[in-house]
Amino acid sequence: MAVVRPFSCYRPNGAAAGQAAALPYDVYSRMEAREAVKGRPLSFLNIDRPDVWFPDSVPSQDERVYDKAKELLTERIREGTYVWDGASCYYIYRLTMDGRAQTGITACCSVDDYMDGVIRRHENTREEKEQDRINHVDRLDAHTGPIFLAYRNREELQGLVDGWVQAHEPIYQFTAEDGVEHVVWRVDDPETVSRMEEAFGRIPFTYIADGHHRAASAVKVGLKRRAENPDYTGEEPFNFFLSVLFPQEQLKILPYNRVVKDLNGRSVPQFLDEISRHFLVEPLGAEAFAPSKKGVFGMFLEERWYRLTAKPEILSSDPVKGLDVSVLQDWLLGPVLGIGDPRVDQRIDFIGGIRGLSEIERRARSDMKVGFSMYPTAMEELLAVADAGLLMPPKSTWFEPKLLSGIWIHPLREGAAPEK
Repeated sequence: MAVVRPFSCYRPNGAAAGQAAALPYDVYSRMEAREAVKGRPLSFLNIDRPDVWFPDSVPSQDERVYDKAKELLTERIREGTYVWDGASCYYIYRLTMDGRAQTGITACCSVDDYMDGVIRRHENTREEKEQDRINHVDRLDAHTGPIFLAYRNREELQGLVDGWVQAHEPIYQFTAEDGVEHVVWRVDDPETVSRMEEAFGRIPFTYIADGHHRAASAVKVGLKRRAENPDYTGEEPFNFFLSVLFPQEQLKILPYNRVVKDLNGRSVPQFLDEISRHFLVEPLGAEAFAPSKKGVFGMFLEERWYRLTAKPEILSSDPVKGLDVSVLQDWLLGPVLGIGDPRVDQRIDFIGGIRGLSEIERRARSDMKVGFSMYPTAMEELLAVADAGLLMPPKSTWFEPKLLSGIWIHPLREGAAPEK
């Protein structure tokens, strides 16, 4: 059963929350992050992406970069932008985007649950991406960006959340630059905290929705601290990592679209003829096309959109092979366009659905040749893959809205600020 605990933290001082909280580090390129922090000295992105403080000649994983992150966080604590909240609390976190709200509980989850499979995963991670966050967490001596987890809905938990929200005022309420409203309530009543912890203890599994690399990095730092402290009890803060847990029914996955640089040596007529063996290919015209059901794909090629419908014989009931991202990879991107491993192939790129179909068109007109619009993976598909102990292809899901970093700072040592 899941161990999901209340925690103590540093958090923004009152109105500073809206200025400090920032989208996570990995939604930005280095250049985009540098632009995003201009005129925003309190933005946590300065700490989350400290490479913005250095010229491009300094690698993002240079030791000086992580030292800068530590320096900035220490400075924000000293000046009072972040204050210590020593009470062991849960926090209710509601995000509202385009009129749709999702409400989760911010807590700390167990390193052992991750190791034992109570926290289930659906993606592989890449060591080089893990190492950056390992260095960042270890140097800050704190978790700063929560892992996005899901659980199958529990009426008892939902009742506790709804009851608390109705009876209490939020501690933070602000609208971020992207128009998403963020509201946070602090759950500090011991009885309610106990009931929430007991309710989580009756949940058999939780699921990583977004943040596989952050989760893997947090766990590896925890294991490193255990090795450094052989007499650890299991209760130390480094045995737990910062998370926000949502009932899966409230979550929405957007499509993760694809663009490819060339037609792998084929002419357009040759390409269309070859893919027609496994897909019904229908020319549509100039109007952008987004699929409305599984097994259907949009394709933008030389200023024309097409509808591609997978023929029945290539569909599968297998949790992974039946995913639309797998159908496109296994029957078109791989065999026709020669994209063998999309994790490393430089001829393919991925476009989160939040950027829209116009981004597919823009890329196909500039540095790419052909683009594909996808029908989004369903939450039930994600859970089925994770429950089967399997892994999705890379870039299968895009979650919106994103959890902000810098609202909660979870030190790895009890009540400890980063070393000064």
